[in-house]
Amino acid sequence: MSAVSTYFTQISLFLFLLVGFQTHAQKVDWLSWDEAVQLSQTDANPKKIFIDVYTDWCGWCKKMDKDTFQNPEVASYMKENFYMVKLDAEGKDPIEYKGNTFKFVPSGRRGYHEFAAALLQGKMSYPTVVFLDEKLNMLSPVPGYQKVKPFMQIARYFGDDIYKDKDWQTYAGK
Repeated sequence: MSAVSTYFTQISLFLFLLVGFQTHAQKVDWLSWDEAVQLSQTDANPKKIFIDVYTDWCGWCKKMDKDTFQNPEVASYMKENFYMVKLDAEGKDPIEYKGNTFKFVPSGRRGYHEFAAALLQGKMSYPTVVFLDEKLNMLSPVPGYQKVKPFMQIARYFGDDIYKDKDWQTYAGK
């Protein structure tokens, strides 16, 4: 084989492998808040709601998107058990929740959304993920970057209804 032929063979193999690896990546279908609420009210078997509260400037939020949410196990489990919502904590659009309208509040350099503040119980740290039950009741906010394994433990705690029978310390073995 000539050097050029070998080079093209190597490039072709590399591209083949790259495409193969990308097909294993799961795509998370993020919903708007309104879409998730609509599904929770119209699906025959509604799911819980998972909310990823983020900001555009949050580096850890972007890392969690890439490393945790794009993990095939995480993406598959979450898609099966939750309506997944991305919520910009600095978003400008009003949000309806349980008969209240939450709005953007200009404050400081960036401002914040009242709905994010309510979900995070006033502790505005990013990323924070929030779990709601099928009736849109708060289960728990979980602050901070989560790697795949601890994230899956938390997601299963709520997704598999373990929280109904065991407290977190017992379940997590702490």
